[in-house]
Amino acid sequence: MHIDAPLPTSRVDVGATLAQARPWQTTPVTPHSPALEVLTDLTQVKAATTHPRTLAREAEQQMIFQGVRMLFVVTEMPAVEGLITAADIRGDQQMRLVHERHVPFDELTVADLMTALPQLDTIGFDQLRSARVGNIIATLKRVGRHHLLVVEPGAAGGPARVRGVFSRSQIERQLGTAIDIAQIARSFSEIERALA
Repeated sequence: MHIDAPLPTSRVDVGATLAQARPWQTTPVTPHSPALEVLTDLTQVKAATTHPRTLAREAEQQMIFQGVRMLFVVTEMPAVEGLITAADIRGDQQMRLVHERHVPFDELTVADLMTALPQLDTIGFDQLRSARVGNIIATLKRVGRHHLLVVEPGAAGGPARVRGVFSRSQIERQLGTAIDIAQIARSFSEIERALA
């Protein structure tokens, strides 16, 4: 067929149906399933990112538009500075900052609400070879977060690379059941607020 030749077309009768996307996970996941079955592998799925100067409301809209509840914070690709979640944007921290700074919520940026990379718990990609979904759930509960980053050594002795992320909501979808994770206070000021 010549490259400039149009393809033949036809019409479809009323009653045609839409193709239904198959879930990427076809077999049921249990706590005994391999952990890799619930990993969002960033070599397979493009990371959702935002800039630290992005307004918090805009970041929230980015999450809604992309169908995610977390964005990696990046000033210049591929260097990761941290992450921001929907809970960060709608949680106690944003209310505290609005009150302390006497500024409207609309002026808060991602940098104001994000969790910096050095404050995040991570696990090594090599640990996942024998890990199970139940191990990931136990780790999420222990660290008291809804996301857990997976890292691997950088090439040629360079900085570590974030290879993937485990997400509580993704695991819940694949398991078909809720996971209860209690948030853990990370600083003395958070403990003081919790006790007040």
